[in-house]
Amino acid sequence: MNFIKIAGSILLLITLQTRAQNNSPLVVKADQIKATIQPTMWGIFFEDINFGADGGIYAELIKNRSFEFARPKMGWKVLGKPATEGDFLVINRGNENTNNPRFLRVALHNNAPRSIGLSNEGFRGMGIKKDNRYDFSMLVHCKGDGVKLLLELVNSKDEVIGKQNLLVNTTGDEWKKVSTSFLSTATVANGKFNIWFEGDGEIDVDMISLFPADTWKNRPGGMRADMVQLLADMKPGFIRFPGGCIVEGFDLTRRYQWKKTIGPIEERQLIINRWNTEFANRQAPDYFQTFGLGFFEYFQLAEDVGAEPLPILNCGMACQFNSGEVAPLNQLDPYIQDALDLIEFANGPVTSQWGKVRADMGHAQPFNLKMMGVGNENWGPQYVERLQLFMKAIKSKYPEFKIVSSSGTDPDGGRFNYLNTELRKMKTDFVDEHYYRSPEWFLSNAARYDNYERSSTKIFAGEYAAHVDWDTPGIRRNNWLSALSEAAFMTGLERNADVVEMASYAPLFAHVDGWQWAPDLIWANNLTSYGSPNYQVQKMFSLNKGTHVVPLLQNNSPVSGKDSLYATACIDKKNGELVLKFVNVSGNSVIKDILLEGIKKVPATATQVVLSAPLNTVNSFEHTAAVVPVEKSIMLKSRKVTLQLIPYSFTIYRIKML
Repeated sequence: MNFIKIAGSILLLITLQTRAQNNSPLVVKADQIKATIQPTMWGIFFEDINFGADGGIYAELIKNRSFEFARPKMGWKVLGKPATEGDFLVINRGNENTNNPRFLRVALHNNAPRSIGLSNEGFRGMGIKKDNRYDFSMLVHCKGDGVKLLLELVNSKDEVIGKQNLLVNTTGDEWKKVSTSFLSTATVANGKFNIWFEGDGEIDVDMISLFPADTWKNRPGGMRADMVQLLADMKPGFIRFPGGCIVEGFDLTRRYQWKKTIGPIEERQLIINRWNTEFANRQAPDYFQTFGLGFFEYFQLAEDVGAEPLPILNCGMACQFNSGEVAPLNQLDPYIQDALDLIEFANGPVTSQWGKVRADMGHAQPFNLKMMGVGNENWGPQYVERLQLFMKAIKSKYPEFKIVSSSGTDPDGGRFNYLNTELRKMKTDFVDEHYYRSPEWFLSNAARYDNYERSSTKIFAGEYAAHVDWDTPGIRRNNWLSALSEAAFMTGLERNADVVEMASYAPLFAHVDGWQWAPDLIWANNLTSYGSPNYQVQKMFSLNKGTHVVPLLQNNSPVSGKDSLYATACIDKKNGELVLKFVNVSGNSVIKDILLEGIKKVPATATQVVLSAPLNTVNSFEHTAAVVPVEKSIMLKSRKVTLQLIPYSFTIYRIKML
């Protein structure tokens, strides 16, 4: 779909929606609180899709570090010429170590330096930075007089850009962890890592690991600082994790099980990633989950960025688009117990079974978990009957704990209508609605919640994104058209904060050379990352959240498509400000008078933040700031303010309430 067709479709919708512009002013009633905006209003949703964890935010550079992929040597290449067949042998211990059964045995025959070795290709290559420290470690078991290792970082031309020697001496039958560090002498986007073996005897190797030192908060074995910083800059109210469809799995044997993602790294059981071969045009047979980024790290990440954790657990149902497998109701107890144990892991005292596990991992204080999702995009009566059992068990033990329930895959239709009715009857705390739709849908549905039932059951807009090139798989760009339509829709979410208490765009991350799904909020390569125009919209809403919604009306009606405008207003009691948000989806400037009522005195100036671009504009690694907000101060003279909203713009005004 070319730009003319894209622009034409949205302009047609605008033409249908827009009445002839009139001179009736907009009225803001700053002293009439309509709803409370929850601190959790704008958050983020993480799923390990698009190499979002391994090869993404989890900073490990070695792919298949414990030889547990379906093809045990995937990612590895033998260097040199082994003396005999079987000098590099994968050993499977089976039941001796079910979580990490395989290791590699290397046989040496008085090998000279750089005669035989291994090379790891990383995740679509390795991003290496000049003068950065790299921390190497592995588990070893050695038979012989000691083995010398030469560790090398090399560029795409196999030129050495960092090296270190390591002498391995181990005795007995126990595995030993060895480690060392070294610096890189160059910056490359597609490096590799070599291990050369020198000596005589046998050496068993496992959990071969290489991390950059400059991780988030400089944590050993931690996360990529640039990617986490983009999240922290948003100041999200919550983090929903770990998905997403990976919670369900293709079948129940491949579902996400949180207990297998905690404890020592070498004891976490790897599984194939849900998105490994899901899409015929974007297959990734090397996409697995090592769970180096596990539930402890998710909780820690939420704490780091000041967000509430929102874990999602399997409800005994695999993906209904794939196997549709379910656990019988009389065998659901282990699934329910996992939910109860997770609450104890997050919140329990160090004297409790799972609280002690958390404390032993380095976090004695509780994570203060308040909510949990049961199931992801599950539907039908089989989901309802399982959810009922979860709710009964959780609420009986933790009455104040909040449950997020699934409304299925779509925001309308038979599945949605059935679940919306049943979940409200059950008085579930949140209904999780998802919408991946065209920009036109988002503009047409900006008033979706204006007439929604104001009940105890609240809405969680858990996954949404405007898809511009809907009929062209693999394209679906993060351009300004998609972001602008989302901004218009989000004014309706904020205006109805008494109905919608949480919202998050999806998916969060994508690796430019390893993605399966687009569009996405943040794009990364092996060295850097950037926020899309959609990211800038999400960030602007989050940083200008406010605490209470107040009316912003035209002719006593909400501003939701009139004169191509979408708008919302709130006050920020913490900072004593009135915050106005306007989205102009037309190609013309719109001039509007605004009457500021309920303010004792109007200040001389206000802050204006504008995000605007031609509809087809995208951010990219070459132009990361093609769409970024511009801030300036504007003059105010009275309670009647004339604003000029430029074409295709999202504008925020912050006005001090004196």
